[in-house]
Amino acid sequence: MPQTFAIINQKGGVGKTTTAVNLAAWAAIDGRRVLLVDADPQGNATSGLGINRRKLDLCLYDVLTADMTGGPPAPASEVIVPSCVEGLDVLPATIDLAAADITLASALARETRLRHALVPVQSRYDIIIIDTAPSLGILTFNSLAAAQKCLIPIQCEYYALEGLTQLLDVVRLVQTQVNPSLRIAGVVLTMYDGRVNLSAEVAQEVRTNFRGRVYDTVIPRNVKLAVAPSHGQPVVTFDRNSSGSKRYWMLYKEVFDNA
Repeated sequence: MPQTFAIINQKGGVGKTTTAVNLAAWAAIDGRRVLLVDADPQGNATSGLGINRRKLDLCLYDVLTADMTGGPPAPASEVIVPSCVEGLDVLPATIDLAAADITLASALARETRLRHALVPVQSRYDIIIIDTAPSLGILTFNSLAAAQKCLIPIQCEYYALEGLTQLLDVVRLVQTQVNPSLRIAGVVLTMYDGRVNLSAEVAQEVRTNFRGRVYDTVIPRNVKLAVAPSHGQPVVTFDRNSSGSKRYWMLYKEVFDNA
């Protein structure tokens, strides 16, 4: 059984995809077999790993809804594609995934479709990382239902804790209804700028509110982290010696050595 992590926060722009992609990349480089599930209709994790979304015939949407749309079966094994990093595969997303909330609204067992879809491919992998959408809709619910643990990125900026009560309520709802083994692995502080007092203040506030649950590793604001996705690469392969790459290596070791 692989370790399965969902990277969640209903706020956009907090570093979910950057965290998912770079943790997955470092895990693969470290010799683990990794699957990244792109459960965000924006598909940034897909393109950020060198996969052209426009050339994909199938994506996660087809895996979740094939029995409802009249199309042929689309098992995950036939939709998964290799990434630009050896040992790292992707269950990709395209804009088609944006229709999932509507299509799955009346589906049977709609909250656990992703979990069931991943079962046949689990033996291939040591780690599965799920990148979630910036929402608390059915795709995020599916991601939490399929995961053993969730990791919450929080940016070191104003309003960082806004909406987190609602997010934690959703986690508890999933634990109660469909996935009692789900737990919060930890909180990772992202977009930290040591030149700005606000970053330090927010970091302290987060550590106070999530006492004992915040990772020691802090992800800084870093140009290479921002530029790497435009080259279809994780920062690990784009510039391995950048501060962003080194911090994600530290975070990878902290998350998975203690998992």
